[in-house]
Amino acid sequence: MLRRARNLRAPRNSALLGAAALGAVLALTATSAQAATPAPRHYVALGDSYAAGAGVPNQSAGLCLRSDRNYGHLVAAALNAAAYTDVTCAAAKVKSLTQAQYDAFIRVNDPQLDAVTGDADLITLGIGGNDLGLSDIGIGDVIATCIAGAVVNPLGTPCKDVYHHGYWDWSSWSWQYGNDDLADRIDATAPRLADALQRIRAKAPKARILLVGYPSVLPSDGASCVFRQPIAPRDIPYLYGVLGELNAMLKSTAAANGATYVDTATPTAGHDACSDDRWIEGALPGSPAVPFHPNATGERAMADAVLKALK
Repeated sequence: MLRRARNLRAPRNSALLGAAALGAVLALTATSAQAATPAPRHYVALGDSYAAGAGVPNQSAGLCLRSDRNYGHLVAAALNAAAYTDVTCAAAKVKSLTQAQYDAFIRVNDPQLDAVTGDADLITLGIGGNDLGLSDIGIGDVIATCIAGAVVNPLGTPCKDVYHHGYWDWSSWSWQYGNDDLADRIDATAPRLADALQRIRAKAPKARILLVGYPSVLPSDGASCVFRQPIAPRDIPYLYGVLGELNAMLKSTAAANGATYVDTATPTAGHDACSDDRWIEGALPGSPAVPFHPNATGERAMADAVLKALK
């Protein structure tokens, strides 16, 4: 094959024409990509600790734990946004969009929707996970409950036992699964989130709104977490399912309210807190990040997912 290739003599001007044509195609493709994602005039980032990049250097905004390498900053830089406003804050719940956020009676953030103005043409929102927790630390109290349960019952399902309620049905002589507290809280969050999206749309009618989902914090199988994370391995599939339900709610709520859902679970799969190549840190972070949150690589992966959704 190599000899035959050498014997083929193409005119030099044909090769030049081919190179020129290829260059033109590449230039047209680049121009089309830029046209598909123009530089935002005003990009506003809203959300919780996953959007804030909690623990990732460099940190600012006090207890909000906002990073200058969170996915919002990375997206703004990639798109060359003319103006960028970041009001993300750790522990934010959906109510934090319309109410000031407090931590132990200390006001840590203004209502995030105050930052949304009529000139905003791109808005990202990553929120909802903290509504699964009842305390001010949000999802942190669920994680704490699961870790504490694993100390007492490492071979069982202590976390699932707290939130998932079943009963013995004597008529069928079998165990029946009842309601799940975390599933109920996800359902209760949906209408509040829908209202928030409608409020964002009213304040910024020309903005493209992206609702960013949560990354793959844990794997689907607990076997890979044995001796790696302080959660009972048999609880891992349950927590994985809860996160899946949360993302499914975010996706359906976005679709019903004129927003674009951004899937960050798929591109981060295999890089969870139990993997050898973590983009999501575990209870004892190996890279700077709040436990069970994205590190700098994870934030980059989330930024790439947002940029992909925009294109």
